[in-house]
Amino acid sequence: MVIETFDPKETYDLGVKMGCEAKPGQIICLNGDLGVGKTVFTQGFAAGLGITEPVSSPTFTIVQQYEEGRLPLYHFDVYRIGDPSEMDEIGYEDYFYGQGVTLIEWSELIQEFLPGHFTEVTIEKDLEKGFDYRRICVEERA
Repeated sequence: MVIETFDPKETYDLGVKMGCEAKPGQIICLNGDLGVGKTVFTQGFAAGLGITEPVSSPTFTIVQQYEEGRLPLYHFDVYRIGDPSEMDEIGYEDYFYGQGVTLIEWSELIQEFLPGHFTEVTIEKDLEKGFDYRRICVEERA
């Protein structure tokens, strides 16, 4: 499925919709270049889960946990993973196979750790269509 958004609120609202529909154990792989709106999408996703605390990208902490929503949200940003073995040190399996929802930014960097089934969300800009235009592709991967 491809969704076009034309301002940050529409990107946020798509995140809200997907957060409202999220199920325990679901993994969302969120990919796209720097500055395309991954954090805006994630903030909306968290809101859809009922999380009201501020959500930011865990670039330097690798994973941030949000427990207050209807499901826990485990937000990974693996951009700074230097060695994939760091995922073992973090204890990724507890998050990936737990009862919460795991959202992973830059998941293409840790493909060998991804389970057999996940949802991939790819966000791309197209400046020819406007500064705030985003093409968001949502695909189920098995």
